Amino acid sequence: MHRRHLNIPIEIVRTVVAISETGSLTKAAEQLGLSQPAVSSQIKRLEQLVGGSLFSKTPNGSCPTDLGKLVLAQARKIIEANDQVLALGGTDSHGERLRLGLSVVMAQRFVAQQSPTNLDDIHIHAGMSAEIATALIEGHVDIACFFQRGEINSDLAPLVVDESEDRLAWVRAKSFLLSPGAPIPVIIWTNDDWMLHTLSRHGLSYRIAFSSQDYSAKKAAVEAGIGLTAVPSRIIPPGLVWAKDYCLPELPTIKALLCIRPGLTSPRVIEIKDQLSAMFLHPALPKENDKVA
Repeated sequence: MHRRHLNIPIEIVRTVVAISETGSLTKAAEQLGLSQPAVSSQIKRLEQLVGGSLFSKTPNGSCPTDLGKLVLAQARKIIEANDQVLALGGTDSHGERLRLGLSVVMAQRFVAQQSPTNLDDIHIHAGMSAEIATALIEGHVDIACFFQRGEINSDLAPLVVDESEDRLAWVRAKSFLLSPGAPIPVIIWTNDDWMLHTLSRHGLSYRIAFSSQDYSAKKAAVEAGIGLTAVPSRIIPPGLVWAKDYCLPELPTIKALLCIRPGLTSPRVIEIKDQLSAMFLHPALPKENDKVA
């Protein structure tokens, strides 16, 4: 039986060293291009892993505790080893790729419109929107584009550089037809009931025909005619159409957020920001698939 190992992200290790060198969380955040809540979140995460406080507040700033001193000594070794490994391939720690976080729905479309060489300097992390938001706040991605329902929390708000609101749309296969009087078959994200809540609020009968955290599996289930799902109307996938049957209730709106860590202003960052904004937040023309077949 293989033992599961815990790993400490290198970003958190660098944060520990930065706090020690600058003497405060605020100065460390400025040095690293992170928000102060992001730095606090990283330290809390590491404290949970090692089982104790790493820094204490003093009149002179944040000073490492006895445990913190031990962690700091190892952190410097980890950073040195990390940089030495990168140097073997001719890359130093300052030449790392931009880390781009995208919701899985966006990632498929973004990658499909890129040439392989255009992604040479980018590391893409695709995941659920909540996962991408957490990775952004904790400093694990540099640029992020994802969906948000409800209010934007205080940790995330300072990182938002652009946002737009979109209507959620019911989508179906072109050949799919609802059966009058029968429960509406729905295809949902696992543990996500916002479609079900809308149907219940309108007193409509439904059944869960398919559930998965895998976007491709969900899309395949809709294409196979198993049932309906919902996506932002601007990015209805090819092969599916907007289902506007009179019996389907209007779905709530959803926000698309584009976020960048503070201090990232290079031409390449601006180029990616503009591309994501045009693709997902402010498309020039409505998508052809938005029309009912």
